[in-house]
Amino acid sequence: MTLHQIRTVIAGLLLFAVVLFPAYAQEEKTSAAMTPELLEKIRKSNNECFACHSEEGFKNPPKVEMDLVKLRTLVQDTKAFNGSNHGLMECKQCHGQGYNDFPHEAEASAKLSPCEECHAVKVLKIEMQFDASVHAVNVKEKFTCNTCHSPHIDLIASKLIDPRKIVAQDNRHCLDCHDSDLQFAKFAPDDEKTLLKKARPNIDTIHDWLPNTRRHWQRVRCIECHTPEGKGGKILSHQIMDKEKAEKKCLACHNTNSSLMTRLYRHLIKEEQQKLGFVNSVILSNSYVLGATRNPLLDAVLMITVGALLLGLLLHGLGRIVVRLMQRRNNHG
Repeated sequence: MTLHQIRTVIAGLLLFAVVLFPAYAQEEKTSAAMTPELLEKIRKSNNECFACHSEEGFKNPPKVEMDLVKLRTLVQDTKAFNGSNHGLMECKQCHGQGYNDFPHEAEASAKLSPCEECHAVKVLKIEMQFDASVHAVNVKEKFTCNTCHSPHIDLIASKLIDPRKIVAQDNRHCLDCHDSDLQFAKFAPDDEKTLLKKARPNIDTIHDWLPNTRRHWQRVRCIECHTPEGKGGKILSHQIMDKEKAEKKCLACHNTNSSLMTRLYRHLIKEEQQKLGFVNSVILSNSYVLGATRNPLLDAVLMITVGALLLGLLLHGLGRIVVRLMQRRNNHG
């Protein structure tokens, strides 16, 4: 490599860092610099928006000329928002231009700050995964981050902590479309033969190979089976695979090396792993997974008990045979 080429590469890397660093810094500073005074300021600013865009605002609109039919579709849960990823931010950080006055500008929604303005590093990684996913095949142009993720409700898994809450939130992203004809039709591609919208496949029929299907969806995420594992055990959570490539081996989860430990339960992995003698004991905080949460001591006790029972039955049977033979001999003697 020539000196000129080296300089070009270094310049490119520096430019890349300059572009991404402000966004990365924005991601890191949200809660670190939070003070009671700043939080009060944020809440006060957001309450100006919630004066209309909340259940209370909808029931008692502050302005008589408001379009209540449209407002109904724009109502947010204030409690859910305050506890979400963006709960420590002002609404104006995303809803900036065009929203300061009422009525809002007609084109205000087109001026919303894009996700990559704050999450550039994450978006770059996610886009590479998404481009390799089944969603990018026919409906890529219809997908945005907000198609699946609600900026007003969602909370990242590491903050949710409770596996049941993580499952409920993540599976809602999938089931909202794949279990609803109305929502599925918004993104479904056209059928090449009929030129009509592709019909939504019945997810219960597709998953009829999986025992207790709905019970599984309450305990594990769709992405446990529908995403591949990257290098070093990294989960490619946005590289969604179709039914042909999805995991169908029960033992992927139901064994002592359960993939759940590097997926759903990876945020709890630092907790005690052998609590009360159970393998993968952290999983027990959510449910008992057959084959994954075994207790070697209990297994040994059970095997000894079963062995002793079988031995007892065998000795009992032999004893009866011996006694019967002795009785016959005595009778003939």
